[in-house]
Amino acid sequence: MSAGGEPYSEALSAAARRAAAWLASLQDRHVGPTRSAHDLAADFNGPLPAQGMPAAAVVEYLADKAEPGLMAMPSGRFFGWVIGGTLPAALAADWLVSAWDQNSGLRYATPAMAAIEEAAGHWLLDLLGLPAESDVGFTTGATMANFTGLAAARWRLMADAGWDLDGEGLAGAPRIRCLVGQERHETIDLGLRYLGLGRPAAVPADDQGRLIPAELDRLLSEGSGPALVCLQAGNLHSGAFDPFEAAIGVARRHGAWVHVDGAFGLWASAVPELAHLTQGMALADSWGTDAHKTLNVPYDCGIAVVRDSTALRSAMGLHTSYLVHDAEGPGDPFQKVPELSRRGRGVPVWAALRSLGRNGVAGQVRGLAEAAASIGRRLSDVDGVEVLNNVDYTQVSLAFGDDATTRAVTARVIEDGKVWMSGSHWQGRDVLRVSVSNWSTNADDVGTAVEAVSSALAAVRAAG
Repeated sequence: MSAGGEPYSEALSAAARRAAAWLASLQDRHVGPTRSAHDLAADFNGPLPAQGMPAAAVVEYLADKAEPGLMAMPSGRFFGWVIGGTLPAALAADWLVSAWDQNSGLRYATPAMAAIEEAAGHWLLDLLGLPAESDVGFTTGATMANFTGLAAARWRLMADAGWDLDGEGLAGAPRIRCLVGQERHETIDLGLRYLGLGRPAAVPADDQGRLIPAELDRLLSEGSGPALVCLQAGNLHSGAFDPFEAAIGVARRHGAWVHVDGAFGLWASAVPELAHLTQGMALADSWGTDAHKTLNVPYDCGIAVVRDSTALRSAMGLHTSYLVHDAEGPGDPFQKVPELSRRGRGVPVWAALRSLGRNGVAGQVRGLAEAAASIGRRLSDVDGVEVLNNVDYTQVSLAFGDDATTRAVTARVIEDGKVWMSGSHWQGRDVLRVSVSNWSTNADDVGTAVEAVSSALAAVRAAG
């Protein structure tokens, strides 16, 4: 029985019915929301009622009132930011995780969750070609996955420099020199700030946003002491990958720890014809990714991979009398992420991998890249459209002459609602970004995207 007295089944049935209706609407609904947060505030705010509402009624109210404020992010016509959808098996598994209600930090307390996550971790290491001895932790997203890898790096670099980070903190510690690509994602800077490591030095990049190894060598040679180098698998605007073999070779000569931000690009290594993009990536020390972006599991699932398990567990773990540790096995899940209490985030990952298999993962990632290439190729044939990047992966950056026209086209695309794409600014120009990240995007969606951009450009020209 629920706290309100009704069986769980009534609320769950209502939720399943409304969720099914939402998913069915994705095929042809207006992609963007039709009401703003300000407009919706009155429906959800106000004084807390003295009397409660039956659970099933709460579900119905939520579904009714929230619907106009929802963006169809799970739609195959959503191309904004880098946001994937959710595979059916992963979505259903995530519902089970909520129903099971397991605190998944301890192997001893929740052995099923631990066993499932450990299996998912082993599959991921094998699939992505990462070192088999690595620890795998499941975080809230790519930001905290990167944070986790950087925290392990900080612990190891300090330990190797003879500094007791746990006992002495950062005050008076050797400074860690942090070097990042000029076009890294800003969440890398955020993770470094969280860790008290300060603003990184930016290494110049080429016209696709790839870090230049010779420039990395130059900057590392200008200083001494512990060093941390952050590389990128998948540039936000171009989809480009840093030259891992050359850059990691440089970093190794200077004794640096290498972390790879692969929020959406790590998965290219699972596709034989795309694996050249990630050549040498496995030589790094830590990696971060977001399973929602390319694998397409529900939100709240980043993945941190660290080769040095001692560094990771020392940076993340704790020891206290009330926690019962499993005497055998590969360490407790809480030793590999920033949280002690958490849901079983790795379960939907296991479900996604089990439902797809190795070939299915490769096919899914390949399909995203092929859809992006098709959009870029077809739009490049439209008069007035500039494709600014080499479309080697899943991202396309478009411009339409001057910045004012690009902004106007972007606004038209969003207002029209057939697709959703996000505006941005790249290499001194305003751009319209097309990010293909959803497993369900098909040939019809690609055609709709091409038509939507072409029509928006024609409308802007006619108006102007």
